[in-house]
Amino acid sequence: MSTQFSAGAPPADQLNARYPDMKGRYGRFGGRYVPETLVPALDRLQAGVSRHLPSADFQAEFAHELKTWVGRPTALTHAAALSRRWGAEVWLKREDLAHTGAHKINNAVGQTLLARRLGARRIIAETGAGQHGVASAAAAARLGLPCVVYMGAVDVERQAPNVGRMQLMGATVVPVTGGDKTLRAAIDEALRDWVSDPDGTYYSLGSAVGPHPYPYLVRELQAVIGREARAQMLEQAGALPDVAIACVGGGSNAIGLFHPFLGDTVQLLGVEAGGRGVGLGDNAASLTFGTPGVLQGSYSLLLQDADGQIQETHSVSAGLDYPGVGPEHAFLKQTGRVAYESATDEETLDALSECARAEGILPAIETAHAFAGARRYAARHPGARILIGCSGRGDKDMPILQRTVLKDYR
Repeated sequence: MSTQFSAGAPPADQLNARYPDMKGRYGRFGGRYVPETLVPALDRLQAGVSRHLPSADFQAEFAHELKTWVGRPTALTHAAALSRRWGAEVWLKREDLAHTGAHKINNAVGQTLLARRLGARRIIAETGAGQHGVASAAAAARLGLPCVVYMGAVDVERQAPNVGRMQLMGATVVPVTGGDKTLRAAIDEALRDWVSDPDGTYYSLGSAVGPHPYPYLVRELQAVIGREARAQMLEQAGALPDVAIACVGGGSNAIGLFHPFLGDTVQLLGVEAGGRGVGLGDNAASLTFGTPGVLQGSYSLLLQDADGQIQETHSVSAGLDYPGVGPEHAFLKQTGRVAYESATDEETLDALSECARAEGILPAIETAHAFAGARRYAARHPGARILIGCSGRGDKDMPILQRTVLKDYR
């Protein structure tokens, strides 16, 4: 399922609302809905973001770490074989080549640098697919801070390689056995930890979700993806893409890719986890099937029943298995600037296999949702110039791929 693209340049009111208002809202979405005990911590964080994020010395230190440790700029790759197969011009923004294997490291480095400036004594984080956990563990080790990562018990099992990576870098991984035992439960547990020590603990939130200022902060730290991709497309392809496509769970990699293109006539397409199908509980496509509500500190689009009870979700990808989405994505859907659709588990795994065989690139299962959406887009728009956000690599997914894509191989 999908919405219609906006034609031409975005209206001025869309551009004016690219930043949240004083209450952290993008239009009607966003805000801050938290226990009173967290308000002072969020106020301190907001003041710290306002003070440090735009400062020249913070930006210089952040840029230095991105260049010398993360490995930025990441490559822009022309996918020649997929281009021939799909009858389009396909380009990949290669966040899978960043240190730790995904876009998550951009945000983790930025937030850990901020945490040190705010005087934090420890870092906590949540993770689904494990990539934010790995990135947080790496960034904390880099700066000499202890790190605790909360991870749903279901995800601990299906993302075992990343659990080991976190532990090797010195992080304590806490399996969360309550709730749905996936990303939502991990965020709940991290918030409980933060409430118990809001002064000495810094919560490094991994996606563009949660209470203000997190959606804004994460977006600003991840926008390096789109800025690089925009410049690289002009240099290597000689033009901007017709469409930029990214997978969407909470939405950090997608908003990082999309944001620098919002003022252009480039179409933007987010692809969510369609799971097994359209039924409530069969997917994790909040923008496609969700309704407005409050979850984990923010007003956005959620997968909930008629009584407002948040429902369990399903996706073959741990990183997209979440019943909400960042408020800026909800706003961009409402305004029509970005279109969103979903890809099923089956479509996603097929697209992953095609990319691996055709290009010699094994994308993360999360990323493969974007490939599935891009393949459909190419079929509808022959000859289009397509930019795909390759948000992470698929090494972490081998246990899942052994049980699915590779189960019939001998």
